[in-house]
Amino acid sequence: MTPGSSGGHGLRRRTLLGSGVGAALAGSAAVLTAAGPARPVAAAAEQTSPGPRTVAFYGDRQAGVTTPPQTHTRWVALDLARGSDLADLRRVLRMWTQDLARITQGVPPLADHTPELTLDPAHLSVTVGLGRSAFARLGRLDLAPPWLRDLPSFATDALQDRWSGGDVVLQIGSSSLEATARVQRALVRAAGSTTTSRWTQAGHRGPSPEPSWATQRNAFGQVDGTVQPAVDGLDDDLLWRDASSGAWEHASTLVLRRVAMNLDTWEQLDGHAKEAAIGRRLGDGAPLTGGGERTPPDLHATDADGLTVIDPSSHMARAMPREPWERFLRRPYSFELPGADDVGTLTRAQTARSAHGLLFAAYCADAHRQYVPVQRRLAEADLLNIWTVTTGSTLVAVLPGVHPGEALGERVLDG
Repeated sequence: MTPGSSGGHGLRRRTLLGSGVGAALAGSAAVLTAAGPARPVAAAAEQTSPGPRTVAFYGDRQAGVTTPPQTHTRWVALDLARGSDLADLRRVLRMWTQDLARITQGVPPLADHTPELTLDPAHLSVTVGLGRSAFARLGRLDLAPPWLRDLPSFATDALQDRWSGGDVVLQIGSSSLEATARVQRALVRAAGSTTTSRWTQAGHRGPSPEPSWATQRNAFGQVDGTVQPAVDGLDDDLLWRDASSGAWEHASTLVLRRVAMNLDTWEQLDGHAKEAAIGRRLGDGAPLTGGGERTPPDLHATDADGLTVIDPSSHMARAMPREPWERFLRRPYSFELPGADDVGTLTRAQTARSAHGLLFAAYCADAHRQYVPVQRRLAEADLLNIWTVTTGSTLVAVLPGVHPGEALGERVLDG
């Protein structure tokens, strides 16, 4: 049922809108949170001894997926330049591997003119992914994994090229904003004329200065990322490709969605209206049916008037997995655009007017099986669509990890 339709919970939606918003604004869904049986997420041990704070670079899988989210993350999309071939891409990935093996451990790369800035990587991790467009541009779609297919269009999207796509995508995370900017510059410089810059999107989370899987609050004040797959190996089938994927074993998939949030109209709502749209209490993130943040919601509970306590079109109700595999690992970050105009209503024709939003990163083994069904439900009837619109979307295959002597992408690009 859509937000503007009639039905058992339509009156409450009209009340919700009447409390602060005169008309429903068209927008797009974004998976801002989810609900369902909570699973504990194991956080990787954090280094507390003096000296560089490092994240291991080598391993079967790349860092930055199950690594606890750092305070700052930026995603950098590059396109292969005209005339670049497969050998050029391999060369860039080889150089990046050599540099990242050093930078992430606090060791300056060989061609570094300011090595003193590399001494503390501050939990730096860099994750490298390839879009389907990279294989198409090289004329080698035969090398693309079969599960790397473009996402379908969603009715509520208002995607812009300046925030979407990319042949090569880097996720650069660190507790230091300076480190993320410095590593971006180093990697783009190393790629040279093989690539051209497409976009950069930078996000932050807090308040902890240390990496943590603790839930965060987005710009709506909503507790974000309550229900997550386990990262200790229990839910590996949801996050990583297995041996049946051949050379792509230990790969993953990144879905990055840029969600503009209309704070002007959201802030006109009272607390009850906001909670009705979300399906959770703002104060502690608990479902409206009670308990704590990780208490499973009761979607069938009714109030004294016989209406469901949790609106079926609330964000939480729409985001709940219908099948066991409809789960994915969320790494949400907030963004602001300094100096941007955040006045007026947010419509799909005026998406640039919102200076605030969410960079929603989801990791999973198969986006079409795990992510797409959830996003379709949200696009159909999520109350938060009134205040949000998705302006950017990117899907990439996260390359398998590497061991000493290997290069990123070496096995999957062997063609």
